[in-house]
Amino acid sequence: MNPTTINRNWDEANYCYLSAALAVVRGILENHTAKEQNQPEEEKQGNLQQALQKAAAAMPAPSTLERICKMFSLSSFERDLLLLCAGMELNGDFAKLCATMHGDLQRAYPTLSLALAALPNVHWDAIAPNAPLRHWRLIQIGDGHALTLSPLRIDERILHYLTGIQYLDERLAGIIEPLQEISDLVPSHQDLAERVAAVWSQAYKIKSLPVVQLCSKETTSKRAIAARICQLQGLNLWAMPAQVIPLVPSELDNLIRLWTRETILSKSALLIDCNELDTNDTARLNAIARFIERTKGFLIVTSRERIGLSQRLVVNFDVYQPTSKEQGAVWQDALSTIAPQMNGQVKTLVDQFNLSAPTIRAACAEAAGQLAQTPDNDNISDILWDACRVQARPRLDELAQRIEPSGDWEDLVLPEAQKQILREIAAHVRQRSTVYNNWGFGAKSARGLGISALFAGASGTGKTLGAEVLAHKLRLDLYRIDLSSVVSKYIGETEKNLRRVFDAAEQGGVILLFDEADALFGKRSEVKDARDRYANIEVSYLLQRMESYPGLAVLTTNLKSSIDTAFLRRIRFVVQFPFPDTTQRAEIWRRVFPAETPTADLDTLQLARLNVAGGNIRNIALNAAFLAADAGEPVQMKHILRAAQTEYSKLEKPLTDAEVGGWM
Repeated sequence: MNPTTINRNWDEANYCYLSAALAVVRGILENHTAKEQNQPEEEKQGNLQQALQKAAAAMPAPSTLERICKMFSLSSFERDLLLLCAGMELNGDFAKLCATMHGDLQRAYPTLSLALAALPNVHWDAIAPNAPLRHWRLIQIGDGHALTLSPLRIDERILHYLTGIQYLDERLAGIIEPLQEISDLVPSHQDLAERVAAVWSQAYKIKSLPVVQLCSKETTSKRAIAARICQLQGLNLWAMPAQVIPLVPSELDNLIRLWTRETILSKSALLIDCNELDTNDTARLNAIARFIERTKGFLIVTSRERIGLSQRLVVNFDVYQPTSKEQGAVWQDALSTIAPQMNGQVKTLVDQFNLSAPTIRAACAEAAGQLAQTPDNDNISDILWDACRVQARPRLDELAQRIEPSGDWEDLVLPEAQKQILREIAAHVRQRSTVYNNWGFGAKSARGLGISALFAGASGTGKTLGAEVLAHKLRLDLYRIDLSSVVSKYIGETEKNLRRVFDAAEQGGVILLFDEADALFGKRSEVKDARDRYANIEVSYLLQRMESYPGLAVLTTNLKSSIDTAFLRRIRFVVQFPFPDTTQRAEIWRRVFPAETPTADLDTLQLARLNVAGGNIRNIALNAAFLAADAGEPVQMKHILRAAQTEYSKLEKPLTDAEVGGWM
């Protein structure tokens, strides 16, 4: 017999059983009415009970009514009272009977007084607020002048459950959503899911069910693991973002009660998504903790860091990214349908991008879409690389600015010694996997494997351009973080901001450019108060994360001398960007105007006499281009002179005859 036939047979049997149970309660009401009106009682109650027993015997599995009575520990009186309310919705005879018993056609509804008078095995505490019927909101009491005279109504979710219709309570819709998709897990994540399922299985036997907390920086893998855990346990999985948990106590209590009831009715587990939780929101944290501690049943919490709970047992599991071998296997499987010839280049992708299995599949899907539009087998590796860059891009909108790098080595006007150091930095980034993994340096010491650099020099000498050139040549994303906006006066907040930056960036190994390092670095101060001590802690934390960061982290400073030598020793590369001399300034002027820009009679040797850095030269050239375009002329020395006057005025610096004498 197939499952469809079994379900149909159960549905039919459940309907027959519910109808028989309602008929028994209706018979009780009819007999009570006859007794009140001094009429002979009908001798059919025995037949109704026999019909009920026959319907029970025909059930292939327990009926919904039996399940509710067992799950909520209902007494026979509470069971009949629930059926009385259900009968109002399912059988028109109940309304007439209620009106007759009340002696009022306008009161065609059940009440507690009617139930207490007519139903057998009455006990008053069944209608107490903490009794199952009212505690679990199985019935609702309407407005009235007295509790016992108020209308009673069965909760709609319970009514549909009795008839065999299963769905999520509509009051939870929009707050809690189903989570059913399960992608294939890598072996390490499959092992973790089985370990968690085993913990729940053992704990369930001793009735001490712990909260499971899955902690990591990446979100999609945690959801897939949670889905597999619930699949192994035969549970339905639902997800709720922590941000929707209400702060008002009454609303929070109602949500706790509704969801706990839902877990009883549908054998479900709830995933509480705390990945985007603001750890500074104390009120929200307290509400989340209260929800978790008071909600019964299977709970999974996903978060970046562990959330402390004092009132309920919590089992914590750290979720790690798939290993390089596992990532390679996922890549090969995903590429088998779109670019099997790329399997030999999988190692390059794995070495650079530390991606989860869902992210790898998303990158392959994006690449497949591009290949479908412009099939180019010679460009597949570039398409895949760029797809990985897009998928791995960190969410740093609040703390960082993504820069589209466009510079090349020819755009850098620097002494050859500085250029050589920049090329060495690029070589370290490209070959870090070979040296650390294949040649064993990573196994020898896990400390100091991050590639860090300090770019020092006056404003406008090309520090940011140097970072752009590196990003362009390495084909990596570049993010600029202004340290002055990251540093907080509140103790501990700077480290949190820095943690967010590095955690978000690690997946794709992007280049991080920390601008204005002077805001954080300085001579190691003597500890005179708590602020001094924490300032040193902030610097140490940044250097620690830079040393362990798998990509390239660059600091820029205008004053190298202000940085403590103890800090400098922990930075792998230091590049001094000198103020350009006359020859270098002339070279910058030769390259500053794009080939499309019309120019006339520009003398780069005369322009090189302007004693400004490359950044200022670019500003002057751009301003001169606008002046020339507005005049409808090619860029000439007169336009550059006017632009130079504007730039010097901004710098509060006089424009001397030695710089511009004889120009006109």
